[in-house]
Amino acid sequence: MYYYLIVAFQVFCVYHIYKNRNSYYWVFLIFFVPVIGCIIYLLTQVYNKRDAQKLTSEITHIINPTKKIKDLESKLEFSESYQNRVNLADAQLENKDYKNALSHYLMTLNDGYENDFYVNSKLVEAYFLNKDYNNAVVFADKIKDKVEYKQSKTQFICGLAYEKLGDFEAAEFNLKQIDIRYSFYDERVVLAEFYISRNKNEDAKTILEEIQKEAQHMTKPNRKLYRFAVSKAEKLLSQIA
Repeated sequence: MYYYLIVAFQVFCVYHIYKNRNSYYWVFLIFFVPVIGCIIYLLTQVYNKRDAQKLTSEITHIINPTKKIKDLESKLEFSESYQNRVNLADAQLENKDYKNALSHYLMTLNDGYENDFYVNSKLVEAYFLNKDYNNAVVFADKIKDKVEYKQSKTQFICGLAYEKLGDFEAAEFNLKQIDIRYSFYDERVVLAEFYISRNKNEDAKTILEEIQKEAQHMTKPNRKLYRFAVSKAEKLLSQIA
């Protein structure tokens, strides 16, 4: 029992480090000096009791995602509100339960929110992840004229759906909308990979070189956040250079 308490203590601290992007040397302290390291970290880094309670709840949901879903199902049963249904659908989508997530998102539309941008955008994502690319495109088409859709992750996912359907012209049109400097690093790397797959190496090279240059001016938190995207961009660039 004592062992499991220590492990839970460590998980809590490591999650807090990841969530707040604190220095990674804390991880070594926590694992090599478990109890003392955790106590030192909590005293110096987790000073707000409310935050600690919130993190404890979040960690419980990460370790046992079905508990989070059951809690949200209970809330929806108590009050069938728009927000409660969407929260449950979001949790199911995160848990890769696409069938039930889609069901609840669609029920929300039937409740009078058929023009709601958020729900429609989540339907695009859920259908894509469920490999139903036709419906992903259908729901993207419903919101494509909304301001929030332009140069959004939803439009990018729509581009990926078109690629899966073999409509490469529509795919390129939608994918390249996120080619915006100092943003969308992961997506821009995927766009570069798309160009490479279409034998458009010069277009890919332009994007990858821009990412490489932008990385030199990133803040320390952003360098950590986008390190995998930057690393992959550099690798791809070396392959097509």
